[in-house]
Amino acid sequence: MSRGLLLPLRQGPASTSCVARQAGCVHPPGPAGSDGESIGSCPFCQRLFMILWLKGVKFNVTTVDMTRKPEELKDLAPGTNPPFLVYNKELKTDFIKIEEFLEQTLAPPRYPHLSPKNKESFDVGCNLFAKFSAYIKNTQKESNKNFEKSLLREFKRLDDYLNTPLLDEIDPNSAEELTVSRRLFLDGDQLTLADCSLLPKLNIIKVAAKKYRDFDIPREFSGVWRYLHNAYAREEFSHTCPEDKEIENTYASVAKQKS
Repeated sequence: MSRGLLLPLRQGPASTSCVARQAGCVHPPGPAGSDGESIGSCPFCQRLFMILWLKGVKFNVTTVDMTRKPEELKDLAPGTNPPFLVYNKELKTDFIKIEEFLEQTLAPPRYPHLSPKNKESFDVGCNLFAKFSAYIKNTQKESNKNFEKSLLREFKRLDDYLNTPLLDEIDPNSAEELTVSRRLFLDGDQLTLADCSLLPKLNIIKVAAKKYRDFDIPREFSGVWRYLHNAYAREEFSHTCPEDKEIENTYASVAKQKS
């Protein structure tokens, strides 16, 4: 039975991709960086790498320069950028479908479920990256504050959610009222698919917005910073992050100079 996961890293001067190899699997590629070797900046690839790691799947990553695709990749999905999945000769090119497939196929009892219990854990950060993209691409100085305010509103929404206790954190028999959540991640103390989606984007925002807009996530957003601190302490996230320079290279041409 042959199956392969193809995940890209397509940013930087040398647009590249990575291959993750799993025991019993055909070669799965993802992303590589501007030097053609290190992992590049692709939040969708990192999202899938995190899922595989959390599932307990053992895989190695080797970079593939997508400007010089290996012959076996050229005809696989013409005109389609990774990530994509090949399973029993069936091709999946939508990363959401790939995520759903991994969650359904790599299931208990051998593999853990990663779906969050609370829908809001998925929804709360869904607009952050779009607001960041508008902010980083803006070229008009007079509009900059409005774009920044829009981004900050999304951070405030995320911060409020992270600081609000979830139902399963509240003990009705306790004399102590829990007013601020103590959970580690979006949906509790375990990483879920919601974290795999949001954390790679948060890392990009933190690095690129600082580099090109001198923007820091305000320290007053204690829930966001608690969340990031806990996330960077986990190998599944920190060891799949691209180097800061790869993120900066990716956004060098995107971050327009304000006039």
